[in-house]
Formats: sequence, structure tokens, C-alpha cells
Amino acid sequence: MCGICGVVNLGGGEPGISGSRFVAMREGLTHRGPDGAGEFAGPGSLLGHRRLIVLDPSEGGRQPMVTGDGRFVLVYNGELYNDRELRAELERAGVVFRSSCDTETVLHAVARWGAGAGERLRGMYALALWDSAERVLLLGRDGFGMKPLVWTRAGDDVVFASEARVLFEHPGVRPEPDVAVVSSYISTMRETLDERTMFDGVRTVRPGEWLRFDVGELGEPGRVESVYAGGELGGVGEVVEGSIRAHLRSDVPWCSLLSGGLDSTIVATVAAERADGLRTYVSGCREAGEGLADDFGFAREAAAAVGSVHREVPVDRACFGHGWAEIVERTGLPLTTPNTVAIWEVAKALRADGHAVTLSGEGADELFGGYELPLASMAGHVAATPGGGDGDGAYALRSTAWLQPAQKGEFLDGGFWGEVGEDALVERVHAEAVARARAEALALHHGVGEDELRMLAYLGFQRRLNLTGLLQRLDAATMLASVEGRTPFADGAVAAAAGRLGMGEKFVAGEDGVGVDRTGHRSKIALREAFRGRVPGSIVDRPKRSFPLPFAGWLDAMEGAVRGSGLVKRVYSPVAVEVAFSDPAQWWNLAWPMANLAMWGRRWWDG
Repeated sequence: MCGICGVVNLGGGEPGISGSRFVAMREGLTHRGPDGAGEFAGPGSLLGHRRLIVLDPSEGGRQPMVTGDGRFVLVYNGELYNDRELRAELERAGVVFRSSCDTETVLHAVARWGAGAGERLRGMYALALWDSAERVLLLGRDGFGMKPLVWTRAGDDVVFASEARVLFEHPGVRPEPDVAVVSSYISTMRETLDERTMFDGVRTVRPGEWLRFDVGELGEPGRVESVYAGGELGGVGEVVEGSIRAHLRSDVPWCSLLSGGLDSTIVATVAAERADGLRTYVSGCREAGEGLADDFGFAREAAAAVGSVHREVPVDRACFGHGWAEIVERTGLPLTTPNTVAIWEVAKALRADGHAVTLSGEGADELFGGYELPLASMAGHVAATPGGGDGDGAYALRSTAWLQPAQKGEFLDGGFWGEVGEDALVERVHAEAVARARAEALALHHGVGEDELRMLAYLGFQRRLNLTGLLQRLDAATMLASVEGRTPFADGAVAAAAGRLGMGEKFVAGEDGVGVDRTGHRSKIALREAFRGRVPGSIVDRPKRSFPLPFAGWLDAMEGAVRGSGLVKRVYSPVAVEVAFSDPAQWWNLAWPMANLAMWGRRWWDG
């Protein structure tokens, strides 16, 4: 895993950034790549790279990497899991490889197939390829959005990087909030809205998207969307296990996160069978109360079952407050969920133990139907609104919102609420996401009934928006500790296997039987049954949990920062601040994003 950045002038001139400022941009990504740095400078182009060594520790894996003829230059952040197959195909086509690093496979794949390589690369990646002959820049991102890639324009310059924060080293790029995304964040706790980010004018390459910038063309880039690579046939258990094995390729020590839930236990079970003395890690709060500290006990049970060497990383109020502030400072972004702090703490611990790679269970819920309460709620909505698919986008927003759309007119400043068009863009993005997920579900399940189609579309919506956010959370938190987080469930082959399943094989509302959780609804049916007998039954039948923290009781410490924040005053009504801090433990859904915006504002504008 690495950090990448670059500046290309599309007007035919030289980049509008000095050499020292560009080095500062690259060095701002050192936490993503503490093991080495590289730079390419050519006519009209600068590409930078920070390296975290995972495969091929030799100089053969150094980036930027250039083809032997000097035409193509690549900077790449990610891991390729079908490296062996693609390398063999390229060798048959005459490519001679000089290293064992997957970066070289990606370089030749993109040089040969362009954006079409996206349909062949099975893995997680964000990359930039500069074609010095045709004077073309390609930016590409994997279909799940596991690795971040943002870009902006500064005059004739295209400026891109792994993190928005370093873009501001360019003298033509200034940090300003994108008010529509700020409003979306308050509702959804996501840092992006379609391609827009929290910073005005800074855009993200969408998951699965490839952008083409041609020197001499100053308009919008060309866009191509790729499908997931991977998709071999097989049962759920076989494909999931194959993906986990593929994700174990590493030349440095690796470990696994283990919360004691189904997903992380499946990953650790398969990994332990391929490793001698697997190390596993869990985080949480010992003083959480109300059952929230049970994750330590669940994880111990799971660790005993898989035979791992297990470590607990506790988080308390002081640790949480310090970690929260430091993450906002270092990433330049507000937190999405409180668990970001716990992930960072556990990443620091495993890195200190000598591990540069960790496996994690993100993706299973969105692909196999694991969010019981939202899915049960959607099932109720479907039953109550026969033929009402056109309104499912609005329902999807309401069902996942921290702050309901109906409340925002009261809690947001009137001028701000008008400035964001009363969330018209937010509503449109959600409607488009559900409509697209519906089309994808219909293509996979011809002739399916309308009720099931709507449920499949809602699950696809969760994958499209929710999973991308969770993967970005994992990436940001682990990379702050210079750790590569790998997610075997968020894989093209696993997605294809899950996509072939009917809704009844994922989630059934109101049905009794094996796997019933506390809500009375069955979830992740196919995944549970695929690993029943291999994973202890108590874990197979356990309801979903996610090492929750009692953050609501810790929000009172933020009252002073909130009341003194210029950004909060711009965004929220005075009523909202009073309500939030009259009882922040009760109004955590209002106080949490408010406190984060206060910290974000202080980081950039209120200091």
C-alpha cells in the first residue's frame, strides 16, 4: 500500500507548482508509504510516490515505475490478487518482466489495455498512468472504492493525490467547504456525495471509474466505468475461502482483526489454516456497559476456536478524545463513525508488533444481507407501498439518515438550508443509487417479483454507498499507522457469487429458524450456512455487532469547541446547538456530526 500524487498541465505548459512544494505534497503522504519515496518529472508532468513495502522489497518495486521504452509511467496504490494469471497472459503477449512486484503487472496491463484493464484487475487499487507519447493521463480506481483517489483543477493543471489534504500544497488550490456535501455528511456521515467531496472543487474518482485527461483538452475528462474483475463459479463457501487465500499474499508479516462476529471469524478461520501462529486483534471499551463490552469476550471465544495468538486493545474516554482530535488533524477531514478511533488504535498496536498487513471483514453485510434492522424496515416499506419503487430512493435516505430530512429545516441555519437547495442534490444522488442498483439486480435476476427486486435493489444501494464509506474508513484509519487493510469479502469474485443469490438466500423477514437474531429476522443466510460446522455454532448464529464504543457519553467534552465554531454557526441554527448539548448522550445523532464539523472547521478555517 502506498501514497500517490501528481500534477499534469493540460495546456501544454509546465505544472504550476515548484519542485519543493511538490515534494511537500508527496511527503505529506509518508504515513501511507514510510519505506521509500520516488518522483518522476517530465515535460508538463510530475508524479510522486511513497512506498509501503508489502511485495518484492527489492528496488524492482520502486515507483514511479516506467516501461522499458520510457513511454508509460505508473504510480499505484493497492494490491493485485490475480497477479499470477495476468502476468502469464502478458508474458504470452511478449512482455518481459524485471521484478516480481504486482506494480509491474499493473503497469503493463494498463499500458496495453488502458481503461479496459479495470475489467481484468482483481484487487484494490488507485492509480495514475502517464502516457508521455500521447500526452494522456489516466486515473483509475477499483470497483469497490477501497483505495482513495481525489483530484481537482488549478488553472490548466490537473492535481491528484491519495488524500485531499495534500492537494492544498499546490498554490492554485485552496480549501473551502462544499456546502452540499457538508449537509449530506450531517445526514449520512459520508464524506462524499457522488463525486463531490467535503472540499469545494475537489472530486473523487468514483469506484470503478477511469478518467482520461488529454493535454490540449481543457474540458471535462473522458469517463469509463469498469465492472468487477473476478467471478469464478463456485458455491459461497468455496469462493469466499478462495478470496481469503488470495488476500494472504505478502512478503511481510500479516495478521487479522477479530471482533468475534461471523465475518471476522470466517476470515480468521481460513487465514489460521494457512498461517503458523496467526495473530488476531480486537478493540473496544471495557467500561462500555449495557453489553457493549461483550466484544472482548466474543473475540476471545473466536480466537480460541481458530487457535490464534490474541491481543485486546482497549479504548477509554481519554484515548478516544485524543485519537479523535489527532485523526481530524492528520487527515484534514471529520470522522464518519466513532469506530474510526478504535480501528486506528488497533492498527497502531499491530504495527508496533511488526505487522504491516491486516485482514478485516468489511463487505459481508452489504453483499450477503447482514444489516437486520434496515433490511427489516425496508421489507416493511415494500409491503406497505406495493408498486412504489419510484419512492424507494427517498426511503433509502430516510432509513439510513442520522438526522432525518424533515428535521433539517429546524436544525440547520435558514440561509445554509437555502444554499444547499434543501438537499435536492442529496435526494437525487440517493434516488439514482437505488435506481442503478435496481437495474443491476434486474439484469442478474430475470423475471424476479417486484417485492424481491426492490429488496435486492436496496441491498445493492447499501453496497454502493455504505460499503464504500466503510472501506474508506478502514483505509484512512489503518494507513495513519502505515498498515495495509485487506478485505477479502470486498472482492469481485465474492460479489459475483453473492449477486447470483436470491434475496431469500440472504435475508428473510419474519421467518423462524436457524440464524434468527434478536429482531426476529434471518440475515446472511447463505454465508452462515456455508461455514456452519467450520465456525462454532455460537458464532454462526450470533447477531451482528461492530465493537461499539460508548461515544455518546463522551460528547459533552466538545460543547465549548462547538459553541466557539464559526463553521457550526454557519451551518446550524442556535436551536440545534442548544438541543444537542442539553443532553448529548440522548442527541448523539445531532451532536456527533456537529462536533466533528467544529473540529474540521478549526483545522482549516477557525484556527
